[in-house]
Amino acid sequence: MDFFIQKIWLVLSHKSFLWILLFINLSGTVFGYDWYMWQLEITEPKFWIFVPDSPTASLFFTLAIIGWLIGRNFKLIEALALITLVKYGLWAVVMNLLTLVETGSIGWMGWMLIGSHFAMALQAVLYSRLYRFSLIHIAIAAVWTLHNDVIDYVYVQMPIYYDLMKNMDHIGYFTFWLSIACILLAYWVWKKRSNTVIW
Repeated sequence: MDFFIQKIWLVLSHKSFLWILLFINLSGTVFGYDWYMWQLEITEPKFWIFVPDSPTASLFFTLAIIGWLIGRNFKLIEALALITLVKYGLWAVVMNLLTLVETGSIGWMGWMLIGSHFAMALQAVLYSRLYRFSLIHIAIAAVWTLHNDVIDYVYVQMPIYYDLMKNMDHIGYFTFWLSIACILLAYWVWKKRSNTVIW
């Protein structure tokens, strides 16, 4: 099993594959920002940075990949990428599944969003071997993440799912604890690396 995992990691960490991953994430980021344009048009400019959560998360990961390709670690970006990719990847999966329960159908676009956002979360975990962030970077990323939750659910700037708006209080509660879980995941990744000589 360890031999098989090592072979997979050799592929995932190869520069050629990282270039492909960079292109995929960059394309997804551009698509994501375009997806949110209609909501940004009805949003006060001071909240713009907090609205397109998923594309901003994939932008962090795109920048992290660029760092790896040039032999550098953008440590704060890596911490932000791990926490926000897992958070918003899983969040979007849950929201689309809730929409399916609520309406009975989400169409091919909904299923595409489930698949792509699950992949976002998965890649963040798969590349945890490359992260070099420290506790201070986790702390800053945690403040960003929790502050974003406040903006989303206190100032009502969360991504709009019309069929779920009546459940916003419950969704906000779920999102807060999802943020905490993702911050703890980043801490676990840091702790695991700190306690091993080679990881």
